[in-house]
Amino acid sequence: MTQPVHSCMTKAIIADGDQLETGPHWITSRRARLRLFDDHLICGDWNVRYDDIREAVLASFRSPILRIPGYVLSARTDTHTYHFGLNGWRYWKGELPFPVTRTNTRLRMSWISIAARAILIGYVAYALWRWAT
Repeated sequence: MTQPVHSCMTKAIIADGDQLETGPHWITSRRARLRLFDDHLICGDWNVRYDDIREAVLASFRSPILRIPGYVLSARTDTHTYHFGLNGWRYWKGELPFPVTRTNTRLRMSWISIAARAILIGYVAYALWRWAT
């Protein structure tokens, strides 16, 4: 087997449509190493040949709270649409070995994500109040 052109950690899901929203799909996503080769990519036991990709989109964004940069690479084949969440500081920013459309977008927050953050902030505020009194 040849050496990968690039390798990085990712969170990945198989889902239809736009997945540029935090929420349940991403909470239970696959955590694995994404490896890009000359003719295919591998993520865990997923093996996607570039010839099978019908459309690929690399969406760049900044997280809604801390403004941390990130990417979501979506690759649609005839059978699945793969979405790879990529860290903005560790992801390879060069040309990809397959055709891709690049977009700038906003990452939306689901109601579950907003509720979880509100509970966490409430707990931290309560703990600080208890500590201060």
